[in-house]
Amino acid sequence: MLSNIGIPGLVIVLVIALIIFGPSKLPEIGRAFGRTLSEFKGATKGLVSDSDKEEEKENKSEVTAIKKEG
Repeated sequence: MLSNIGIPGLVIVLVIALIIFGPSKLPEIGRAFGRTLSEFKGATKGLVSDSDKEEEKENKSEVTAIKKEG
């Protein structure tokens, strides 16, 4: 969806944002957006690492069960 915007579309969006919010608010909005993205990235890394740990535990228990059977 966002891959279809292109450079001209991005320029139009930035000009509209400049008109709506003004030059004094744009840096604040950019910082807030950056913080939001970094928090989202950290949260997704946490979810991925949690699921990786669960998979490792499951794999270890399967290997232990196979060893006991064999």
